[in-house]
Amino acid sequence: MDFTRQRQELTKQVINIENNDFETIAMSLFHFQYRYNTLYQSFVDCLNVNIANVSSLQDIPFLPVSFFKTHTVKSGNFDAKVVFSSSGTTGQQTSKHHLSDTQVYDQISLSAFSRFYGSVSDYCFLALLPSYLERPDSSLVHMCSNFISQSKCSQSGFFLNDMDRLLETIEKLRRKEIPTVLIGVSYALLDLADHYHPDLKGIIVMETGGMKGRRAEMTKEAMHKHLKSSFNLSEIHSEYGMTELLSQAYSKGAGVFFAAPTMKVMTAETTDPRTVQKTGKAGIVQIVDLANIDSCAFIATEDLGICYENGGFEIIGRQDNSDIRGCNLMVE
Repeated sequence: MDFTRQRQELTKQVINIENNDFETIAMSLFHFQYRYNTLYQSFVDCLNVNIANVSSLQDIPFLPVSFFKTHTVKSGNFDAKVVFSSSGTTGQQTSKHHLSDTQVYDQISLSAFSRFYGSVSDYCFLALLPSYLERPDSSLVHMCSNFISQSKCSQSGFFLNDMDRLLETIEKLRRKEIPTVLIGVSYALLDLADHYHPDLKGIIVMETGGMKGRRAEMTKEAMHKHLKSSFNLSEIHSEYGMTELLSQAYSKGAGVFFAAPTMKVMTAETTDPRTVQKTGKAGIVQIVDLANIDSCAFIATEDLGICYENGGFEIIGRQDNSDIRGCNLMVE
């Protein structure tokens, strides 16, 4: 089967993941990307992995997420119609995610949200993403724009720095009892909390992370405690995603995330990224994202986390920067 037909078949299987076996698709995707992603092939070969011995998810090498900053990560030879870029401070190298189109991302993100919250069309989405709106290549802005376009609520939209208009809109929605999601980056939600202390009872407040040097860093637990107190809420929800991933995970509180059906989260031992960590113990977060057909579906993040028996996971911090020994691709 040629490249185009393989990609089409994988796309169909991923979009219809509920009717397909995750590991079967993952193994097919591994062989597809080993063949057509020259960077990933070089990385796997650099680790002296015999692909004939790769028979399960635990055997698959995970590409360090930093490669999206230093290399072009593409499966196949295509002209990218979309290139998502991560945020960063001035002079900082940013990640680039090259896509042939946004079909998979659009469908998977809608499906993931609906799985945990119900149909996107039933909600009003208020996106408080000031710094991200300054960048047209933000995957988060693209996802929220997709949600807003699917919403039946005419008041769904983006809010830059107009907090007064945002609060007026929220109050109108509360009076009409319209289900509402306020999704925002951490620093913007904290600014809203500290300067206005609004009563947001009944609103789903969802933070997406991201201080980006705008405020002093604080633990997720401390931030959620502060937001809950300021907004009169019992829980703060969270979305876990990144430029290098096309699938999302959501937390409805307590910092425990559950992933979309196209996403599997594992952890590896910090001293040996090729060894899977036991559930309940901290390790390096490694993600299989089946939606990453155009790039690489097997990503070793720089997050530290814990996976639980019930399928949930928690992010507890960041890994110290360290190269994988024996792979000179890391220093090109």
